[in-house]
Amino acid sequence: MTYHVHGVSASGNCYKVRLALEQLKLPYVWHEVDMMHGATRTDAFRKLNPNGKVPVLCIDETTTLTESDAILCYLADGTPLMPDDRLQRAQVLQWMFFEQYSHEPYVAVARFIRQFLKQPDDPRLPEKTAGSYRALDVMEQHLAARTFFVAERYTVADIALFAYTHVADEAGLDLSRYPAIRAWLDRVRSQPGHVAMPGVDA
Repeated sequence: MTYHVHGVSASGNCYKVRLALEQLKLPYVWHEVDMMHGATRTDAFRKLNPNGKVPVLCIDETTTLTESDAILCYLADGTPLMPDDRLQRAQVLQWMFFEQYSHEPYVAVARFIRQFLKQPDDPRLPEKTAGSYRALDVMEQHLAARTFFVAERYTVADIALFAYTHVADEAGLDLSRYPAIRAWLDRVRSQPGHVAMPGVDA
């Protein structure tokens, strides 16, 4: 089976999917979507995802899956990236829900405003920056005595949180006060099959 992925290379949510596919050595074809010029709002794209968002994983000619963390769970099922233990699986999901509710809406949006919209004076940025640091504080506390987020092993929880954390500087965030996070980022980068986000150095 060869998957087809519709995504934006510079998007952390799309990068998660690319990273998991690469680390699991799964064949895929990448279809770059010109989101900034309306490609996600076309009728053709909305047939893939009526919500008009990337990424989209095409499993076969009639089956698609959307929402980045749902795609991660699908790809990781039955692999070392997802624990078999019931509690550990729930803990992986706990951190993935945290990423989508408490991390991505702040870090990713601040990055989007600064890097894509080029609006450093956007009135939303103070609130997004404050929320980003709240999420980073939680991560730092958790990682202070841990190697990875769950069960002392690399899982899709780490992939989910790595995607936007490793480009936090592009969101105007300073990671210098987060030694545990910075050490964890290095551990994630050292995992077999790791690939950098296109346009980002490691």
